[in-house]
Formats: sequence, C-alpha cells, structure tokens
Amino acid sequence: MSTFKELYNKEIANSLKEKFHYSTIMEVPRLEKIVVNMGVGEAAHDAKFIEAAVKDLETITGQKPVVTKARKSIAGFKLREGQVIGAKVTLRGENMYNFMEKLIKVSLPRVRDFRGVSKTAFDGKGNYTLGIKEQIIFPEIEYDQVLKVRGMDIVFVTTAKSNEEAMELLSGFGMPFRK
Repeated sequence: MSTFKELYNKEIANSLKEKFHYSTIMEVPRLEKIVVNMGVGEAAHDAKFIEAAVKDLETITGQKPVVTKARKSIAGFKLREGQVIGAKVTLRGENMYNFMEKLIKVSLPRVRDFRGVSKTAFDGKGNYTLGIKEQIIFPEIEYDQVLKVRGMDIVFVTTAKSNEEAMELLSGFGMPFRK
C-alpha cells in the first residue's frame, strides 16, 4: 500500500474535513488522476522523436503512454489533422500516488534554482497544472540516452470545488508551493 494513500486516508482527509466543515467524508476533495503530457512538435517530421518521448514517459511513469494526434489542421504550424503531436499517460490509483510521491520527494528537489511551484496554476475548478522544463529531473532518465531535452505538463485532477480546497489538498501531500 502506498504511503501517500495512507497519508491521505489517515491525516489529510480529516484535516480538510475540519477546515472546510464538510458533513460527510465523501465531500472531502481527493486526487482523481494525474495526467502527464509531453508535446512533441518535431514528431510531425521525424518519428524517432515521438518514440523517444514515449520511451521517456514510460520510464518515468511505469505505464504505457498513449500517442496524441492533432484534432484539426493549422497551416501556421504546418500541422495536419491526425498528425502525431505528443504522448500522454493517465495515472490513477496506486500508480498515481507512487508517481506523486516520487515527484515531490525526489524529482522536484533536483530542479536547479528551485524555489517552489507556482500557486497560480489552478484552473478555478480545483485542478492544478505543473509545467516541467526538462524530463532529466527524474532519476530514471539517463542523460546519455536522451535524444532531446524537453518539458512536460503534469495535471493533478482533483474533486475539489475551488482552488483553495485543491491547494490545501496538494499542500497536505507536501507539494512545495512558493512562499
């Protein structure tokens, strides 16, 4: 059993229930899923870029990524409908908690000049998006094997109704927000 899952069930849920005065435990916001998305613009011209991105995402998350395709053509970006433009992984349950623990305890502290993550990246509906500039902050990625250093988006989808609730939930897990 994941230590973050136990932490949520034993401590975070109760403290949120008290703070926001929920009547039942089912009202307490919880983490639903984490989506890790890596956009690969060059994949349109060279397939080896998308293969590298898929391999990196699989190494980081321990789950097979889905290749994402363009929904519509955009001439300005030389993009056609159906063209491969990235890869994403949706983590739920045990994998989600394990990934979050690794992200907070190991990967984020490895970022150069790290001062905490932004408090403003909430969407108003209780979801939080974290942008990472380079995939090499994850210990599983070997720098010599990296084809191109690229960033990714990590979206924390919660059942929280407001940004304040979501922030309190993520802070409970130890998310290092900027002071």
